[in-house]
Amino acid sequence: MIEAIEGDITALRVDAIVNAANERLAGGGGVDGAIHRAAGQRELQAACRAIGGCPTGEVRLTLGFRLPAGAIIHAVGPVWHGGGAGEEALLASCYRNAMALAAEQGFASLAFPAISCGVYGFPAARAVPIAVREVRAALARPTPVERVIFCCFDAAMAELYRRELGGAGLTSPP
Repeated sequence: MIEAIEGDITALRVDAIVNAANERLAGGGGVDGAIHRAAGQRELQAACRAIGGCPTGEVRLTLGFRLPAGAIIHAVGPVWHGGGAGEEALLASCYRNAMALAAEQGFASLAFPAISCGVYGFPAARAVPIAVREVRAALARPTPVERVIFCCFDAAMAELYRRELGGAGLTSPP
């Protein structure tokens, strides 16, 4: 099942949440900062420092610390430079790699923010179809992942996901 909701990703009770991280995994603004604060800034920053960073398009795993989610998959999305710098392929790679890592870890439930759609400036109308396409493709293969939530920061973003999922409802089968 795939869902699109408006809400706080740090409050979700899922096996893992995805963090829209920066390459240094250093925390920052937006969802990244919110996840660091909710998980426990000191503990999460220490875990991220031990990893040593993450290139754009790739993912890294840490514990969820104080979050209801047991784990955090840190995905480094691309900064939007107008669409000619491979941004769409890098964003697709984030979703593909996060789904692969979730499957490898045996996670049954996973929540994504709108990766790169905040301060990184990726146009939501271009990002949402990429996110939905990659998640659906991963769910079409054998995987322990049974539930994916697109957790949106506002109603307009949630509506973009709902439309892409094929209707105004909250859920859509893969």
